[in-house]
Amino acid sequence: MEFVGSVPYYVFVFVFVLSVLVFVHELGHYLIARWAGVRIEVFSIGFGPELRGWNDKHGTRWRVCALPLGGYVKMFGENGDTTTGEDGEERPMTEAEKSGSFQHKPLGKRAAVVAAGPFANFAFTIVVLAGLFWAVGQPYPMAAVGTVQENSAAAEAGFESGDRVLSIAGTPVRWFDDLKSIVEKNPGIALDFSVRRGDQILTLTAVPKSRDVAGEAKGFLGVSPDPEQIETETYGPLEAIAAGFDKSWTMTKQILGYLGELITGDRGSEELGGPLMIAKMSGDVAQGGLSNLVFFMAALSLNLGLINLFPIPMLDGGHLVFYAIEAIRGRPMGERAQEYGFRFGLVLVLALMVFATWNDLVNLKIVQFFTDLVS
Repeated sequence: MEFVGSVPYYVFVFVFVLSVLVFVHELGHYLIARWAGVRIEVFSIGFGPELRGWNDKHGTRWRVCALPLGGYVKMFGENGDTTTGEDGEERPMTEAEKSGSFQHKPLGKRAAVVAAGPFANFAFTIVVLAGLFWAVGQPYPMAAVGTVQENSAAAEAGFESGDRVLSIAGTPVRWFDDLKSIVEKNPGIALDFSVRRGDQILTLTAVPKSRDVAGEAKGFLGVSPDPEQIETETYGPLEAIAAGFDKSWTMTKQILGYLGELITGDRGSEELGGPLMIAKMSGDVAQGGLSNLVFFMAALSLNLGLINLFPIPMLDGGHLVFYAIEAIRGRPMGERAQEYGFRFGLVLVLALMVFATWNDLVNLKIVQFFTDLVS
């Protein structure tokens, strides 16, 4: 089909993926706010002019708006002790109105409402992965060599693309993760690899090179998995749930590990992607099939949840920091301090968005395209 792979296709898939994840995030806020007795005024997917909307029996306005780059839940009483009367002027809240006001809820309930968004994303990731592993299984790369890095331990030992590792130092291995685990535990130690290459069984001896990772020496062989040698492991319902938790935890550690390396300078910031890269990845993944797109959405939901927990004003994590300070002090921070905090958070978030978008423009060669036009 001509539509698949076109710009409108990428836009459509990106909007779909983002809308689902934003809906999940905001639904977490909404459900816990309702549980806490907070009156919800607006539940919006997107910003700007309303394209479609309706009011439910609780008085909440559900909106789909023209700019599908986020969403929000507007709760009554978020901004203090006043509200707008029918004449359009601000007035103090009545006692009845205070009972449905967010700011008048106990600290624990306010914190629960704020934390519910990220945790809804975490729950979505676990449930989606569990369902995916139960329905179609979990693909695992076999202990096979895809590419061999130059000047690596694998290159020095004579590994070649397509080699299937059968055992390491007499220990049978099946999955690439098994290979990686054994190699990491043996930096600088000579290991005998039993390898199938075509119809031959060879023994290659490699000495994994040592690298310091978070103060710990780990061995590196210098090979990547072979994308042609993948097997799918299927699960029963309970096993799939456990696998969903396990995969979510593994991805969480990988994300936090990457961010830690980014902060310490051990990893380049050019890998940081923004909305354009997410749009491209969404479209590319969708072309590989529905299960690939669903897995991508689960991983992106986990990223969204973690990012929102960062202690940056404007994000959910920033609000939780303010609530922690309130719990310690016994009273909220001053309005001016919070205002300056939110201004700083807004500037920081906008700067990160601009930087990530610039990375997208460079990595997608859009900058180079326009440079070539004018040169």
